[in-house]
Amino acid sequence: MTVASPSASGPAAPARPRKPAPSRALILGLVAVVAITAWAAWEIEFELTSLFENFSNGWVVIQDFLHPNWSYLGNASTAWLETISIAVVASFFGVAVGLVFAYMASQVTNRSTRLYRFTKWFLAVLRSLPDVAYVLIFVALVGVGSLAGILALFIFNIGIAAKLTAETIDAVDAGPLEAADASGAGTFSRARWAVQPQILPNFLSYALYIFELNIRSSVVIGYAGGGGIGQLIQVQFARFNYENVSAIVISMFVVVLLIDQLSQYLRRRLV
Repeated sequence: MTVASPSASGPAAPARPRKPAPSRALILGLVAVVAITAWAAWEIEFELTSLFENFSNGWVVIQDFLHPNWSYLGNASTAWLETISIAVVASFFGVAVGLVFAYMASQVTNRSTRLYRFTKWFLAVLRSLPDVAYVLIFVALVGVGSLAGILALFIFNIGIAAKLTAETIDAVDAGPLEAADASGAGTFSRARWAVQPQILPNFLSYALYIFELNIRSSVVIGYAGGGGIGQLIQVQFARFNYENVSAIVISMFVVVLLIDQLSQYLRRRLV
């Protein structure tokens, strides 16, 4: 009697299910996206011809950027000090006021439904404008300079600090809150002794993160009239001193990177 030997390749693998064809809705959606993109490009007369036609002029600028004037950095030290000062002042007052709004924007610490809803709406309005828009408003109000930059970042920081901290308050442990309620604590004492110790590490982490954002943003708002290193870059651009701009931009990379690393290290230690 002969026994059939099993196949060397083993049992045949089950056939893989066929991949379903793209749905009609997906195809129509992709066609719509392409059509809208084409319409948008046509509306603004988008084309890349000028990029190649003016490349010889742009190459002169690029060559200047490749030869940064390091000796100019000594003149930029005052502007850098102003930029960091703007970020420090705006961060300190922004997160302090943002903490108050955070307590009002959480139903854990705010028992008034009307005040809670009004605060949420107010903070949403604050966050609806970018920091550049705020600096343009304050430049019109108080003129060009560091005050306009501080006020713009201050307003912008309130919205960010309040939103992040309010979400942390919403997620606190209910145990200390129940203990505070059982002892008859009022609204302020409840927030001070049952909530604040729980959110303090995260709040300090948010404050460092906001300071880090302010260093980056202060360059942009300075260009729009908010003082600091951004204003110096604007002046050097207007005078076609691209070697000086290159040195400032490279120093900006170094400063932002150092502050970013320091901020990340401190935030890891806090949380």
